Amino acid sequence: VDVDGTLVDTNYLHALAWQRALRGEGREVPAWWIHRHIGMGGDQLVAAVGGDEAERESGDAAREAEGRLYRELIGEAAPLPGARELLEALADRAPRVVLASSAKEWEVDAYLDLLDARELATDWTTSADVEQTKPEPDLVRAALDKAGGGPAVMIGDSVWDCEAAARAGVESIALLTGGFAECELRDAGAAAVFESAAELCERLDETGFAH
Repeated sequence: VDVDGTLVDTNYLHALAWQRALRGEGREVPAWWIHRHIGMGGDQLVAAVGGDEAERESGDAAREAEGRLYRELIGEAAPLPGARELLEALADRAPRVVLASSAKEWEVDAYLDLLDARELATDWTTSADVEQTKPEPDLVRAALDKAGGGPAVMIGDSVWDCEAAARAGVESIALLTGGFAECELRDAGAAAVFESAAELCERLDETGFAH
C-alpha cells in the first residue's frame, strides 16, 4: 500500500515544499505542474518538472532543500478519511500488508505513528530499500520481497504507482486522492479505481481481498 496521498494527506505539502526548494535554486515551476509529478521520488522529479538542465545544475541542492522544507510542513499532515479502517480491513483479510514508501526513514516513522499502523502492517519500505523511485519498479519489488513474494496487489493514488506496479508485474488498485483522473489511472494500468480509502474499504468485497 502506497502511503503519501493514499493513506496520508501529504501530496500538496510535498508540492509546496518542492516549489519552494526549486524557487530557492532560481527555478520557478508552477505548483500544478509539480503536483502532476508527486508520487515520483526526488531522483526523478527534478528532471521531470524542470528538465535535464535543472537536474544537472540544481538537482542535489533542490532535493536537500525539499527534505528540509517538508520537515517543517509534516506537522500539517493528517490521515486521509478511511485510511486506518482500510489498513485494519486489509490486515484482517490479506496474509501480509506492506506499506510501500520511498520516503526517508524519519518520514515513514512519522506516518506510522500518525496512522498507528505498526501493528497493522507486516512491514514497510523506506528510501534505503530502493535505488530508483517510481515509476521505476524498484519500490514495488522491494515491497514484494518484504511480503515474501506474490501474488500481490498494489494500492496507490498516482499514475506513477500504477506504472511502477505494472513494470513489476503486479496488479494495481488506484484512489482518486492523488488528484489524477480515473481515465489517467486506468491508462497507467489500474485494474479498478475508487474515490478514496474510505470507499475502497466499504467496497473491499468487490476486489481480490474478499477472502
